[in-house]
Amino acid sequence: MAMTTKPAIKPLPRAMLIDMDDTILSAYGRPEIAWNTIAEEFAEELAPLPPREVATAVLAYAQQFWSTAEAAWRMKLGEARRLTVRGGFAALEARGHRALSDDLAARLADRFTTYREEAIFVFPGAHDAIDAFKAHGVKLALVTNGAADMQRAKIERFELTHRFDHIQIEGEHGFGKPEERAYLHAMEALGVTVEDTWMIGDNLEWEVVAPQRLGIHSIWIDVHGDGLPEGSTVKPDRIISSLTELMPG
Repeated sequence: MAMTTKPAIKPLPRAMLIDMDDTILSAYGRPEIAWNTIAEEFAEELAPLPPREVATAVLAYAQQFWSTAEAAWRMKLGEARRLTVRGGFAALEARGHRALSDDLAARLADRFTTYREEAIFVFPGAHDAIDAFKAHGVKLALVTNGAADMQRAKIERFELTHRFDHIQIEGEHGFGKPEERAYLHAMEALGVTVEDTWMIGDNLEWEVVAPQRLGIHSIWIDVHGDGLPEGSTVKPDRIISSLTELMPG
């Protein structure tokens, strides 16, 4: 009887660049659930509009906005959310629904922000995986986009500081993914080359396409098991659903 063998798992690299939000922390994934939850909280003020219709309009505007937004907006998430809620309200009014006030838009957006912050948690096993990488001598860099104060607060809150050899926050360094220097600077800080390095994260452009251009082995984390978007031409070097899948056996 012929024996079957499992494909060889690539040994751990000298270095890993690891994303934070929706890779280590459950932070911004599944926004439709969050917007529907918040809209339900404001149901009386939104009436007679159904909360789900409001949530759908806001989410659609937000997705359109972020698809072309300049990087500077990542430093002003609260302001961006107020803008996208007003945009969703305007789209509803354009379809013949009653006008909803800017004050209501601001309160709904701010509640979304606090809801998101309250709901963040560390994915099961993420701390253990990072600790295992470190114990095996892998050099680790946390590479995250976003505002300095907000991201640094999460790093402290979820006990990530001591787990990484280098922490690189877009708002502190003045550059972020998918700029080439975001990856090059992190590798330089660790003293490694592209051949030594893996990039791991949930954003196909930031953690797969851009680092692959530099020759970095790029691993896409698909925490919700959704699979690659329909029609996507992106080819991650590996797809995982949890950092624990990379732990040495």
